[in-house]
Amino acid sequence: MVDMLDLSGHLPEVVLAPGDVLVREGDPSGPVWVLVDGRLRVSKGGTEVNTITRTGAVIGEVSVLLGRDHGASVTAATTTRLRLAEDGAALLASEPVVMRLVAEGLARRLNFVTTYLADLKEQYGDAPGLAMVSDVLTTLSHHEQPTARPGSARDPDPDD
Repeated sequence: MVDMLDLSGHLPEVVLAPGDVLVREGDPSGPVWVLVDGRLRVSKGGTEVNTITRTGAVIGEVSVLLGRDHGASVTAATTTRLRLAEDGAALLASEPVVMRLVAEGLARRLNFVTTYLADLKEQYGDAPGLAMVSDVLTTLSHHEQPTARPGSARDPDPDD
């Protein structure tokens, strides 16, 4: 079975030292990277939201697909090797199987989030602070508007 490591074998490799920033939240999109080995931390608004360790994982694809600035920062947690496609859009369009693998990765992430939220709703229902889970699930299943921006009742305009 062909995977992103096979399909990105022609790309140059870059090595990050622990603490090196690959992508800064708000930076313009363009490149796409494929993880060869190592561990990356993903943070949004200064809060760590994910760790990427899966060989062949694609980084930067969301901003390229949406034509938007990066929505999160990505930093090396360990020495990390990646393959770099300076023109991420060209890589994604290079072969249908590339786009299919990217779509599968995005679908896995969306499935994880919706399953997690459904579990929260089932376990905690109307607990204070979690009553909005139903609204979030509905919004995720019908969302076609521009990318959400951060904010909460506590801090409705975090960018101001």
